[in-house]
Amino acid sequence: MKTRAAVLWDREQDWKILDIDLDPPEDHEILVKWAAAGLCHSDQHLRTNDIGTPTDPAVGPDPRLFPLVGGHEGAGVVEAVGPGVVDLEPGDHVAASFFPICGRCKMCITGHTNLCDLGAETFSPGQISDGTIRYRHEGRPLNVMSKLGTFAEYGVVHEASLVKVDPEVPLAAVALVSCGVTTGWGSAVYRAEVEPGDTVVVVGVGGVGMNAVQGAHLAGARHVVAVDPVEFKQKSALEFGATHTAGSMEEALPLVIDLTRGQLADAVILVPSVMYGELMGPALALTGKNGTCVVTGVAPQAQTACRVNLFELAMWQKEVRGVVFGAANPRFDIPNLLALYRAGRLKLDELITRTYRLEEINQGYRDMLDGVNIRGVVVFD
Repeated sequence: MKTRAAVLWDREQDWKILDIDLDPPEDHEILVKWAAAGLCHSDQHLRTNDIGTPTDPAVGPDPRLFPLVGGHEGAGVVEAVGPGVVDLEPGDHVAASFFPICGRCKMCITGHTNLCDLGAETFSPGQISDGTIRYRHEGRPLNVMSKLGTFAEYGVVHEASLVKVDPEVPLAAVALVSCGVTTGWGSAVYRAEVEPGDTVVVVGVGGVGMNAVQGAHLAGARHVVAVDPVEFKQKSALEFGATHTAGSMEEALPLVIDLTRGQLADAVILVPSVMYGELMGPALALTGKNGTCVVTGVAPQAQTACRVNLFELAMWQKEVRGVVFGAANPRFDIPNLLALYRAGRLKLDELITRTYRLEEINQGYRDMLDGVNIRGVVVFD
């Protein structure tokens, strides 16, 4: 079949809207009609060489990466299922899971499905099922972002990458929970282990960081300090549970000292647009005794250096934790977060600053980089 898709042909290029060919689903695969796709920064990282590149810059990018159908944050409706699919059927509403869930590897069976071994092939071409190609443009094979490709009207996706959701929830809201909301919320609730009465600093309050603010607030934090250089995002954070704001970590430090009577933050969650090593020092300076610094933001793969006070790290018993997908279990947390949304406890509609047609995707990413959106969403007719 034919479908329209946003395709990235190489680094530092605009997305091109093309009519592409899509093969039918094979074993354990599903044809999805995408309804909404979030404009997440991870796709932008592919454009700028931050991810999908070997640690050694001299090696250069993997030549198999491009051309690529973008999008990994999305929601849609099942159109058809291939052989072997038993848990989904046509008409079901689904959320994308940007890390697949095999349910059999060590990480899955020990409760860490966000680290499923299938995720190692996130940027490799070919389907999860058999490694072959379903997407083509004029006969040329196309890679697919996170095995999902939500920047297309239709996609063929392995059942391991989809989560069934309540059909009464608007699909634009479902799309957000498929990546950004779960990542931010879980960074606070699961990885930072925020408890009632804690002081939490969230650095970077875009589409992911804003949900770290929501997570910390829902977990009962007494103080939630949202740090961002963009005034619009600072003001927005107050509506999502922040109690205080600052334009930088340096500006936040005296504020946190005053709020905690010198004890500093119980948790600092780093969600900048791009994570650089130079941010670790100020973040740990904000972290108090026995506190936790969670690194959520994506760093360039070649980024290997940072400067921290190692004496203070040990003597104050601080902890640095990495996190992916909010340390969440997508098959539990995606429906659970949507239930919180339906109960009025979690803000999702308010995260969507603007919606775009697929043809406007480049404008959507410009708006993201200009700091005028919390989250932009592509909606399909």
